[in-house]
Amino acid sequence: MTSKNKKALITGLTGQDGSYLAELLLNKGYTVHGVIRRASTFNTHRIDHLSEGYHKKDIKFFSHYGDLADANTIRKLIYAVGPDEIYNLGAQSHVRVSFDIPEYTANITGMGTLRILEAIKDYQEKTGKKIKYYQASSSEMFGSSPPPQNEKTPFKPRSPYGCAKVFAYHTTVNYREAYGIFASNGILFNHESPRRGETFVTRKITRGITRILAGLDKKIYLGNLNARRDWGYAPEYVEAMWLMLQHDKPGDFVIGTGESHSIKEFLKIAFSEAGLGNYKKYVDIDPRYYRPTEVDHLVADISKTKRVLGWKPKTSFNQLVKIMLEHDLRDHGLHEHAKKIKLT
Repeated sequence: MTSKNKKALITGLTGQDGSYLAELLLNKGYTVHGVIRRASTFNTHRIDHLSEGYHKKDIKFFSHYGDLADANTIRKLIYAVGPDEIYNLGAQSHVRVSFDIPEYTANITGMGTLRILEAIKDYQEKTGKKIKYYQASSSEMFGSSPPPQNEKTPFKPRSPYGCAKVFAYHTTVNYREAYGIFASNGILFNHESPRRGETFVTRKITRGITRILAGLDKKIYLGNLNARRDWGYAPEYVEAMWLMLQHDKPGDFVIGTGESHSIKEFLKIAFSEAGLGNYKKYVDIDPRYYRPTEVDHLVADISKTKRVLGWKPKTSFNQLVKIMLEHDLRDHGLHEHAKKIKLT
């Protein structure tokens, strides 16, 4: 089957990864169906450009209301769409918030995966049609395990979010081994972009700098600045997701850059590029942003992914910071500041 004849179903469509993945699949000729969680305010800004032709003929992009807490709706969607591939990107994905709403996080991030896989199992048994399944796993599962982390590193999660992702990971492996479902885990390390949510630390920094330059704020309030993460560029990571489901065998793959950087490093580059000098003049620490248990150091060993999938990152850490800052400056109308940033 060629890509032009394939149908994909994406949960978490309106998030950073969901929007980039939808673009990638549409460019490859897929018909794309996505699940949107109902909200009282508009939350579709990342995919509005994909919906412009919604009322035209021969459209290949469809959105559906649904929720990972609702097994019946997920099941009905799978039967109605009959997808060749399902990408489960939906989750309560904010680590710090997971400490405040642990039960909800476990229900959506953990049990949501079980609901989808059970629906796939039922669909395949009744129709005979196979579905390839991608599970968005997370580097937060590694928690306190020392770096570098790869597919064989023990999971030692340090948050309700990490615990829920470990459950989802093992559920995916179990359904692969017990029922022969083509189910792969993508263990993605931190990946950012201009579409990153505004409460995540990287976007909080670039957006905060922009608001300072615009005279709207005087300070950015952050938590632990010493945490080290492996940060990559989200549009490249969704390609790795797709490659996993094109491989001849399902499996589990770590996706990252192989480098780690602290939040302090991110701040230094971003403030320097913005011409504001020392970040310490503008950043205050608020203990409310500390996690009860911290993950200190994450860095990916992507040897297997390079060898098996032929994937590797292209965008450097410095470039990533510049891309995000330049976007937020332009978004706030600060075009003269944006022009000074050299993205190459």
